[in-house]
Amino acid sequence: MPGTNLTRDEAQQRARLLTVDAYEIDLDLSGAQEGGDADGSDHGTFRSVTTVRFDSAEAGADSFIDLVAPAVHEVRLNGEALDAGEVFKDSRIALTGLRAGRNELRVVADCAYTNTGEGLHRFVDPVDQQAYLYTQFEVPDARRVYASFEQPDLKATFQFTVKAPEGWTVISNSPTPEPTGTVWRFEPTPRISTYITALIAGPYHSVHSTYEKDGRSVPLGIYCRPSLAEHLDAEQIFEVTRQGFEWFQEKFDYAYPFAKYDQLFVPEFNAGAMENAGAVTIRDQYVFRSKVTDAAYEVRAETILHELAHMWFGDLVTMEWWNDLWLNESFATYTSIACQASAPGSKWPHSWTTFANSMKTWAYRQDQLPSTHPIMAEINDLDDVLVNFDGITYAKGASVLKQLVAYVGRDEFFQGVQAYFKAHAFKNTRLSDLLGALEETSGRDLKTWSKKWLETAGINILRPEIEVDAQGVITSFAVKQEAPALPPGAKGEPVLRPHRIAIGSYELTDGKLVRTGRIELDVDGALTPVPQLAGTRRPAVLLLNDDDLSYAKVRLDEESLKVVTEHLGDFTESLPRALSWASAWDMTRDAELPTRDYLALVRSGIGKESDIGVVQSLHRQVKLALDLYAAPEWRETGLAVWTTETLEQLRAAEPGSDHQLAWARAFAASARTDEQLDLLQGLLDGTEEISGLAVDTELRWSLVQRLAATGRADEKAIAAELERDKTSAGERHAATARAARPTERAKAEAWASVVESDRLPNAVQEAVIGGFVQTDQRELLASYTAKYFDAVKDIWESRSHEMAQQIAVGLYPALQVSQETLDATDAWLAAAEPSAALRRLISESRAGIERALKAQAADVAA
Repeated sequence: MPGTNLTRDEAQQRARLLTVDAYEIDLDLSGAQEGGDADGSDHGTFRSVTTVRFDSAEAGADSFIDLVAPAVHEVRLNGEALDAGEVFKDSRIALTGLRAGRNELRVVADCAYTNTGEGLHRFVDPVDQQAYLYTQFEVPDARRVYASFEQPDLKATFQFTVKAPEGWTVISNSPTPEPTGTVWRFEPTPRISTYITALIAGPYHSVHSTYEKDGRSVPLGIYCRPSLAEHLDAEQIFEVTRQGFEWFQEKFDYAYPFAKYDQLFVPEFNAGAMENAGAVTIRDQYVFRSKVTDAAYEVRAETILHELAHMWFGDLVTMEWWNDLWLNESFATYTSIACQASAPGSKWPHSWTTFANSMKTWAYRQDQLPSTHPIMAEINDLDDVLVNFDGITYAKGASVLKQLVAYVGRDEFFQGVQAYFKAHAFKNTRLSDLLGALEETSGRDLKTWSKKWLETAGINILRPEIEVDAQGVITSFAVKQEAPALPPGAKGEPVLRPHRIAIGSYELTDGKLVRTGRIELDVDGALTPVPQLAGTRRPAVLLLNDDDLSYAKVRLDEESLKVVTEHLGDFTESLPRALSWASAWDMTRDAELPTRDYLALVRSGIGKESDIGVVQSLHRQVKLALDLYAAPEWRETGLAVWTTETLEQLRAAEPGSDHQLAWARAFAASARTDEQLDLLQGLLDGTEEISGLAVDTELRWSLVQRLAATGRADEKAIAAELERDKTSAGERHAATARAARPTERAKAEAWASVVESDRLPNAVQEAVIGGFVQTDQRELLASYTAKYFDAVKDIWESRSHEMAQQIAVGLYPALQVSQETLDATDAWLAAAEPSAALRRLISESRAGIERALKAQAADVAA
């Protein structure tokens, strides 16, 4: 039985048979404020009428259209009424006896609002009690709103007509029309895929502008709920957006392909954002209610640019099937960061440092899990793709794309991309179409490159091999490449790959590590000689993969490691510092560097680190290392040392600076002694002050949550804070604080609300899980290991994908680092017969326990 799944074979068969021309979709959302149909008869559904015209290559052929709906009232194929009870099964409507050539299908159904962030999500703002709707269709959820051929290569035009409550605004892919009464009739879209169609409706606040270029004016809109309007920094968002338009249109040599560009900050959004054509939805946490560091603005800007890049790569030209999802996401990630790094007027020219520090560490982590897979993954069905929005698809893919740009040349890369867009506009493609265009412009044969980089899994390690004479002159230098064994359970074999890398030479000058030389070369095979360095004086540091061109683990030679360990914070440039920090973190995770030594390294260098994004990453990594990788008997000592460090750095930081705010959050996350907790309470109630530190709404909640987790804030204190912040964000923060309390009752209530009930909205469920799992509460949480394994399969089979994945990953007993947890996991995997997707998630979590045990053993031995 297909259920809600769709296989690649089925999609290919349907694509061979059908060519889809146009959809007309009529939705009655007039009852959305109350939560259901306009007549109030159903408090969870809306009427959906779909008319779709398509051609069949064969007479008498059979096919199907996709629909997830509580009820279907009418199915009419080529004017003939079909028995809905007979033809609608397993989220499909069977279409039999198709005509050769043109067919027309009409489907009338009741579709359901959701609170899971999938399909048509409905949210009621506690501030104004108004309902706000938005759609999220990737991967297969347009079928929750209208009957659709739900696969990316069956493009069509889409014409939406929407009846909405009085006073609402409706936004879709086409420009927003003037309504006739309460009915909004949109013009048809260009030919696009179902998953990038969109509908956003409600009494949203909006700000408008334009992008002007070569006589063309593109309307720009920014939307959010009125309760967030005072915090909306629209001009900053427009500024980043215009920089993206300017840079992408120049690099792609193709004008923006849609009629307007709206960005809609929507509530309870599962992802960062979604590239709906001309109507991008973005999580509204990016409308900052309180002070944040520049790192948060940089991440938001990258998200804005990532989605804008998708208008060309993904929306204008779309993958044929989901096995090229990686290319879709990697291209958007690479070009968004390249834009930040080099667009005139960009505030973040150091964006490749952020990429090395965050995205690549995600990729390295994912690539060492038993579920690691080639970048070009084998996607056999929708279940495969739903768990493939991972660090390989986004971060490793973008890393390898950066390597490809270095390999073929930046100008040649963009020339190939320009030809690709012109050849395939509003069509579907495969990877080979892009590689063929790049081979034409670069003259490089990319078949071997593609096979080794895109069709194999795993990470290479690059090490320097140096010989130096008595006078300190290098007599020989080579780069040694290793291909470590893949993780147990991973498919494939380790391989050596071609790398384009730079080697940087650094000298200590006035206490600073300054680059004095750079060589760029191709590394291939087990050993690559570097004759350019022979006969030169050995510098203080030789850094492989300088400028972070390739994707590989890098190790330092003994002399360089010694200097970097003592002077890591002294690199004058942020990128080599980030690469060195990342290498140290990688060694800690690999049990090569004991946690206590990693802590000492961070403490010695973090005070000199100017890049706030790197500082905040180090905060997270130190806390994670102490919680999971430290020897259990030393953990509390390490945490005490770290918390003291955070407080000292907080007091020493420049008043009002980003560093001060970051250290305040780090201190709040780990405060533990009575004196430290008293300080948190004092900052909260105003009896304590730290000069320049604004204890605003979001920081207050951080303090409340830590006080709740340590038993210092009870329900009365949490309720009082919620009274100060009666917003949806306040409700989420309060849910986290309640779940964090260190009592059996609080844990039981939190567990029941997530596991035993399915009523929580997606964002509140995520908040409860975040509060439930507290690293200081291992003993209190120990009994939930068995409960987790008793419940997780049923949850996976009964909840929507997003909700089930939150629970499967978030409630796995990751804090119970022991052989017993591994045994319990193995027993469940052997007996439960989980789906492939659930097996993958549980196996990934299990790998975290295994890694933590090895790291703890290394710390014990230190």
